[in-house]
Amino acid sequence: MSDDGFDHSFKAIHDHEAEWEDDDVRGLLTLPKGVKVKILNHDPVMGRIDMKQRFPAGYVEPAHFHDSYHSILVTKGRMCVAGKDLLPGDYVFGWDKMHGPYEYPDGCEVFIVYMGDTSHKWEKEQHLKHELEWKAETDEGKKGVEDHVQQRKEGVT
Repeated sequence: MSDDGFDHSFKAIHDHEAEWEDDDVRGLLTLPKGVKVKILNHDPVMGRIDMKQRFPAGYVEPAHFHDSYHSILVTKGRMCVAGKDLLPGDYVFGWDKMHGPYEYPDGCEVFIVYMGDTSHKWEKEQHLKHELEWKAETDEGKKGVEDHVQQRKEGVT
C-alpha cells in the first residue's frame, strides 16, 4: 500500500486463477439468485471493484439503481436493455438513476467496474410482474426463459 492509501500494485491474472462464486456468498450485488461473480480486483480505499459477472440463460436483472456507478463490457452472450440487443464488445454505463431491466435470454458474461457500493436497489413486486421483451435464440435460452418466467410467477427471486 502506498502513502496515499491506494493499492498501486500491478496485476496480471489468468481467467482460470479466479474462481466463479455465487453472488450471495459475498452479498455484493443483492440481485435475484443465479448470478455468479469472479472478483478480479478490489480496492476498498478507492471504492473500486473489477469483476466478471455471469447471468444464466433466461435471467432478468430487475430495474434498479446504485449508490455508485458502473461501466460494463459484454464479453459473451447477449444483454438486452434499453431497446438494444448488446453483444460481445458492446458497452453500458449506469449511475444512480434507475436503469434496466436487463434481460439475458441466452445467458451472458460481462466485465464490470464498480466505483462505490455494488448493491442494487430494486422492487420485488415490479420484478415479479416483468413481461419479457426479447426472445431466446438458443435451446438453452428457451429453457432458461421458461424456468425464470415460472419462478417469477411463483414469486421466487
